[in-house]
Amino acid sequence: MRFEPTSEQRDFVASLDRLLTGADPVAATRAWAAGDTGPGRALWGRLAEQGVSALAVPEELGGMGASDVELVLAHEVLGRHAVPGPWAEAAYLARALADPERAAALAEGAVMTVAVAPHVPHALDAHEAEVVLAVVDGELRVADPGDRVASVDESRRLAAVAAGGSVVPAGDLDAAFDTAVLATAAQLLGAGERILAETVTYVKQRRQFGREIGSYQAIKHQLADVRIALDFARPLIHGAALAPSEDRSRDVSAAKAAAADAAYLASRVGLQCHGAIGYTREYDLSIWLTRVRALVTAWGTPAMHRRRVLDALVAASTEEVQG
Repeated sequence: MRFEPTSEQRDFVASLDRLLTGADPVAATRAWAAGDTGPGRALWGRLAEQGVSALAVPEELGGMGASDVELVLAHEVLGRHAVPGPWAEAAYLARALADPERAAALAEGAVMTVAVAPHVPHALDAHEAEVVLAVVDGELRVADPGDRVASVDESRRLAAVAAGGSVVPAGDLDAAFDTAVLATAAQLLGAGERILAETVTYVKQRRQFGREIGSYQAIKHQLADVRIALDFARPLIHGAALAPSEDRSRDVSAAKAAAADAAYLASRVGLQCHGAIGYTREYDLSIWLTRVRALVTAWGTPAMHRRRVLDALVAASTEEVQG
């Protein structure tokens, strides 16, 4: 399978990239981590105006009814710019909500979040969201945010939730889960690409022993490994976005596992190439390093997704043998 974005899709990605390049999302992320959600909310609103919030919401519920392809492309841009906020959670709710009022509000830019135990036990940015929901015993319910939970990424403000509220009309929650997983994989890909780009720029400037450190073969080989890993993860993500419904869960899990491995490799190599400065909180690279570390286990750990792939392959093999 070969995936090539259409001209409209490329234009959409370019418009998002231009918006975020000029909007200083790094400052918004730092402010969000410090508890000042004003810049982040303003950025959320601008992205909603571009249609990002409405992408996965069905047309009959006030959204765009876009395919997973557009969702993947948009979330890769969000990951590349480290945009704060519960974007994967919004993608889940865009596919899960069957309540016209809440779905329309989400499409228009309302900040909403959700907890989906056991793989997503805490709700991201629950104290900052206008609507907090949780899945309990297969039902989507209104929830109240509880105690905050620490995250390695300080801009990911997690919270425990108490889901004792009313039941909210919902669609296919399993399909919605896969949508959020796919969005997270795309964010990991974008973050990995940003780390690689920043690292390549750095090693061309940093000099040791009279030459740029990027000219050393050991550095080149590590960066080449990251490039290969990201290039192998991208078609898995795009393939999952195009997968038929019977293969979607398997392909989405394969994409998430590959994206997590590639982005984590990018973060390790990026940190090694930057040296001590890479550890400092003031240096912008730290935003993507901690974001990757958090997203690797968000919406299912790599082990969980590899197990889903294995179970799907064993089941298909068993059916073939029995057939």
